[in-house]
Formats: sequence, C-alpha cells, structure tokens
Amino acid sequence: MIAWPRLALAASALLALAACARQSAQAVSTAPDTPGFLLGLWHGFIFPVAWLLSLIFPDVAIYAVPNTGGWYDFGYFLGIVVFGVGARKSKTVTVYVDRWRSR
Repeated sequence: MIAWPRLALAASALLALAACARQSAQAVSTAPDTPGFLLGLWHGFIFPVAWLLSLIFPDVAIYAVPNTGGWYDFGYFLGIVVFGVGARKSKTVTVYVDRWRSR
C-alpha cells in the first residue's frame, strides 16, 4: 500500500510537470478551415481507430495540428471520454454469499 505522503508528493510532482505544458503558437490558427470543436469531437471519438492506423501508416495522426486551440481540445476530450473509449458502461455485479467458511 502506498503511504499518503508519497501519493501526495507524486501527485504534486505530476501537477507541477503538467503546469509546464503549453501549446505552440504555431499550432493554433484562426483560419476558417482549421479544425474546431466539432472536428475535435469527431477525432476524439475515432481515436482508437486512428491510433491503430497511425502505427501502420506514417501520414495518419491522432491529433490535428494546426487547430483552434481550446475548443478543439475540449471537443477532443469529450469525444474520447463521453462518446468514445471512456463511454463504456460497466454492468453492476451482484455477489450472493451462500455460506461463510471460518478459518
């Protein structure tokens, strides 16, 4: 079992590393034909297929660059988590105890 202080230290280190991440200004575009929220939603939804294809074909990518920035990222996130891979519903498992065995 991991002690709480170690877990808190690891979480704060990951948070500090994530704070350093930023998107390149060249990756964000305001042109009308750059992918926005809806294409981000679609790209997030088809992420598993795109990832498998990107392993085989070098011209397939899982993320569109340049894009509109935050709205594309939000759509991409929703596409993966809500509509895509993260949308799997698990069935509730009910356990019935017939007998107890003492040691």
